[in-house]
Amino acid sequence: MVKVQEIPLHQIQRPLPRQNDPDKVQALMESIAAIGQQEPIDILEVDGRYYGFSGCHRYEACQRLGKETILARVRKAPKSVLKMHIA
Repeated sequence: MVKVQEIPLHQIQRPLPRQNDPDKVQALMESIAAIGQQEPIDILEVDGRYYGFSGCHRYEACQRLGKETILARVRKAPKSVLKMHIA
């Protein structure tokens, strides 16, 4: 089951490193500041913890804007699914 909700940024773990395009982050910052976040990021919830693997540019844009939360599609998953994403 997937649920869209606001998740505190500090609760999201991002286990895989990613290089973000600074121009894309800047454009998203301007857009989010003007009209809000339009597209949720995808989050896995495993044992009550949140893991993010996509939406890296939106995540960074919200962080830089000082947002406390981010709109996310949250899907509960077992540890086996998390391991597949990290492997």
